[in-house]
Amino acid sequence: MKIKVIRMWSGEDVVTELVEEKEESIVLRNPIVAVPTGQQGQVGFAPWAPFIKGKDEDVEVTKKYVIFIAETQEQVEDQYRQMFSNIVTPSSSSKKIIL
Repeated sequence: MKIKVIRMWSGEDVVTELVEEKEESIVLRNPIVAVPTGQQGQVGFAPWAPFIKGKDEDVEVTKKYVIFIAETQEQVEDQYRQMFSNIVTPSSSSKKIIL
C-alpha cells in the first residue's frame, strides 16, 4: 500500500493510496482530506469524494489537476492505515518489544 499526500490544483491535500500512475492520470483508492474538528490544532478526516458509488471504488484523476505527490507524515500514514486496513497494527510511535 503506497500512501501519498497529493496537492490538488484546487488547494486540497488528499491523503490516499496511490494505486497506479499512468502517463496522463493517476488512480487513487480511499482518498480522504483533512477537515478541522473545532478543537484548536485538531483535524479529522473526511472522504474526498463522498458520493462515489462504492466504498472501495478507485478514482482516476487527470494529472493536470495535480500540483505534487509526496510522502505523508508518519502519524498521518498510521492513522490512514488504521482507517482502511483489515489488520489492526500499533502506531509506529508505540512499537516496543515486550519480553
